[in-house]
Amino acid sequence: MTTAIFRFRSLALGLGASALALGLAVTGPAILTAPAAAQSPAQATGDLDKVVAALRGISTMKADFTQTDRQGTTLRGVMTLKRPGKIRFDYGKDADFLVISNGKSLYVVDYEVKQVERWPIGNSPLGALFDPDRDVKRYGKVVPTGNPDVVSVEVRDPKKPEFGMITLIFVKNAAAPGGLQLTHWVALDAQNNRTRVALANQRYGVAVADSTFTFNDPRRSARRPG
Repeated sequence: MTTAIFRFRSLALGLGASALALGLAVTGPAILTAPAAAQSPAQATGDLDKVVAALRGISTMKADFTQTDRQGTTLRGVMTLKRPGKIRFDYGKDADFLVISNGKSLYVVDYEVKQVERWPIGNSPLGALFDPDRDVKRYGKVVPTGNPDVVSVEVRDPKKPEFGMITLIFVKNAAAPGGLQLTHWVALDAQNNRTRVALANQRYGVAVADSTFTFNDPRRSARRPG
């Protein structure tokens, strides 16, 4: 297995089992433009409610992503999200791997070695993308950024540190659901392994077939899904 594939698979493990962390790199102006000022409880609650509304407002979304792990390995592809609970990280037809969720489980599909690994996502910080009621409101807290146009929410379960942590970053954008555009997230596993991935060209409300979140099992077929 190549080094790049090995690193990818380690990263993908982190999506479901926090072996490594999935994150998103900051794009555009720096997020922390000034020392972060403390927020009042009312301000923090209001921002958290806005994040929940923004997440609830995403019925479907597609975005280009650039993913970089702590070793500097960079991968690019297209992320497709559909509620409830479906997500696909597609690294292109020439890639030998795929990360996909059908809403209940996250699958890492490795066509090079013909393996499929599966994890439940309900208790993972990744669930913050799927269930804002449970994961953001219950486990989330607003982190001051020093930028009034940026909202940062850290999601983790302190009773289950093995699930890691994910920080969702939103930028105010009137054209986005709830007036906030998800630009990136930063995730960290229990071993402080970090990966950064940037979102770009976000498209909301696009038609997405449920078949997008299925895959050909390489244990039965060597064909790569279209």
